[in-house]
Amino acid sequence: MNAIPKLGAIWVYLAASPLLGLTITLIAYLIAQAIYAKARFNPLANPVLTAVAMLVLLLKVTGTPYATYFEGAQFVHFLLGPATVALALPLYRQWPKLRRSAVPLIGGLVAGSLAAIVSAVGVAALLGASHQTIASLAPKSATTPIAMAVAAETGGIPSLTAVLVISTGIFGAVFARSILNMLRIEDTAVRGFALGVASHGIGTARAFQISEEMGAFAGLGMGLNGVFTAFIVPILMPLASRWLSG
Repeated sequence: MNAIPKLGAIWVYLAASPLLGLTITLIAYLIAQAIYAKARFNPLANPVLTAVAMLVLLLKVTGTPYATYFEGAQFVHFLLGPATVALALPLYRQWPKLRRSAVPLIGGLVAGSLAAIVSAVGVAALLGASHQTIASLAPKSATTPIAMAVAAETGGIPSLTAVLVISTGIFGAVFARSILNMLRIEDTAVRGFALGVASHGIGTARAFQISEEMGAFAGLGMGLNGVFTAFIVPILMPLASRWLSG
C-alpha cells in the first residue's frame, strides 16, 4: 500500500519536466507498434489508435492536464512538418507514373475532397450542430497542421479539429482496405491516392506499409488535399453559414 503514494510522488516530480510528454508518447507508440506486429498487422490493432488510447487513459488516471503533457509532446507535433516534406522522395521516384495520371488524379482529388467536406458539413447541419462544430468538422480530412489552421480561420475550434483529423485517419487506416475491396478497386495507385485524400498522414503511413508506390500516391493525395482544403473551405463556409441561417 505504501508503494502507491510513492509512485504518485514520483509521477508529480516527473510531470514537472516537459520531456515527460515526449517520453511517454514514444513509449506508448513503441508498445502499440509491438502489439500491432503481434496481431500480424491487423488494421484493427492500428498503433496510432492503441497509443492514443493508452495516453488518454494515463492522463486520465494521473489527472495530468493536456497542456502539461503537450509541453513535451509538442516536439513530436513539430516533426509533422518535416515528415510531410520527406514524402517528396517517394513522390520523385514515382514521378513518371504520377505525370501520366495527372488528369484522373485531379478529378479524384476534387471529388474526394468535396465529398469529405460537404458530407461532414451536411450531416452536422442536419443534426443541429453549431457553426463552431461545423467549421471544426469541415477540414477533417486534411493533414493536422493545415486542418487546425483552416478551422481557426473559419471560426472552428482547432483542438476539436485535431481530434477529428486523428479519428478520420484512424478510421481510414482501419477500414479503407475492406471498403476498397468491396468496391473492387485493386489498382495500387488508386488505392493509395484515395487513402491519402481521405485519411491524410495516418492513412499514408498505412499505405507505405503495403508498398512504396501506394505510399507515394497516398502522400500525393494527402498533400494535394491539404492545399485544396485550405483553399476551398474558407470559400464554402460563408455559403454554408448563409444556408443555415436562411
